[in-house]
Amino acid sequence: MNVRGQLYDLSHPSVMGIINITPDSFFAGSRKQTEIEIATRASQIIAEGGSIIDVGAFSTRPGAAQVSEEEEMHRLRNALSIIRREQPDAILSIDTFRPDVAKMCVEEYGADIINDVSEGGITGVVNTPLEKEEGEYPAIFRMVAELGVPYILMSVQKDAQTMMKAFAKEVQQLRDLGVKDIILDPGFGFGKTLDDNYRLVAEMDMLQEMNLPVLVGVSRKSMMFKLLETTPDKVLNATTVLNTMLLQKGASILRVHDVKEAVETIKLFNEVQKYA
Repeated sequence: MNVRGQLYDLSHPSVMGIINITPDSFFAGSRKQTEIEIATRASQIIAEGGSIIDVGAFSTRPGAAQVSEEEEMHRLRNALSIIRREQPDAILSIDTFRPDVAKMCVEEYGADIINDVSEGGITGVVNTPLEKEEGEYPAIFRMVAELGVPYILMSVQKDAQTMMKAFAKEVQQLRDLGVKDIILDPGFGFGKTLDDNYRLVAEMDMLQEMNLPVLVGVSRKSMMFKLLETTPDKVLNATTVLNTMLLQKGASILRVHDVKEAVETIKLFNEVQKYA
């Protein structure tokens, strides 16, 4: 992956740490709004071994409140100025589905990656279609091509077979536009039932056929706390178990709230892989 002209090696798994600058993200522990909270969290991610900081200003949990584009930009400008001050060399990923938000973050703050949870504009807020777009290619695809940054394409499809077909088409569209660095995300929890999520874990290795790096984000999600009949703050162990399974299925990036534990998981996984 090309980040600011430097090659970022995805041949070994790495960790993306989450900063949610929202008041309503599903996991209360990830909400960071004050200057001190944002600065502390950014430094914590790097200190604990995280390689990428993922910043989101629009909660995508089911039932989340709508956030205007202006408000999303305002939140991100505030947070990114703090993060860039505290961690100027950190690789920054922006969790947004809006092209103009992506443009602002890249051009004003040097954001490095766009992390799109809408599968190229299929949805906006979770399971809510965006207005029909004009043109042959989705607007976010065109914007990422213009910006020349790596792009995370997340699926909202419910099963691996449908996902693979959609990814094949979308990756080709991105290639047609000149996007060089594409990371796939199966989208656990997005457009999927509880059973769909676990079936997808079992079938995750299918994504290796695309010959692209895969990011997974299961951290503290409802697919665990609903199954275990508990709450997001009590599923760190379950997150580690699923992350281990997903590493075995070929995941390249773990997107997590708990960076230290994910880094340790990868370290142990890599040690075993030496003898596999």
